[in-house]
Amino acid sequence: MDRLVLTEAEWRARLTPEQYHVLREAGTERAFAGRYDGHKADGVYRCAGCGLDLFDSADKFDSGSGWPSFTQPVAADRVSDHADTSYGMRRVENRCARCEGHLGHVFPDGPPPTGLRYCINSLSLDFQPRQA
Repeated sequence: MDRLVLTEAEWRARLTPEQYHVLREAGTERAFAGRYDGHKADGVYRCAGCGLDLFDSADKFDSGSGWPSFTQPVAADRVSDHADTSYGMRRVENRCARCEGHLGHVFPDGPPPTGLRYCINSLSLDFQPRQA
C-alpha cells in the first residue's frame, strides 16, 4: 500500500482543528460526543485523513464505551498496532496503515468472533453508505 506523507501545514489544511488533534497528535474526543458512537447505517468507515476503508458497519457493535467500536478492520493491512504507554497505562494504539493517523485503541474485551474491541474516535472517521 502506498503511504500518504504530508507536511504539518498540508495536514492542517486538509483537516479540521479537531481532526488534526486526534489524527496527528493522538488526541481523544470526549466519550459519547462523537457522531458515529450510536450510528447504525450500513456502509464503510474510512480514515478521515486519507480516505482508506478501515471498518465495516457489519463489524460495529455498541460497547457502551462512548466511542464507535468494531470487532475487526475490513482487512488486516488497514490498521497498524503500536505500543502506547502514555498516562501510565499499557495499551495498543491503532493507526491508519496509509497515513499513520491515530484512530484509537484496541482492547481484548470485545464480542465474538474476534474478542477484540477496536475503540475508535469518530473524528478519525468518515462514513460512506453502502450502495444498494
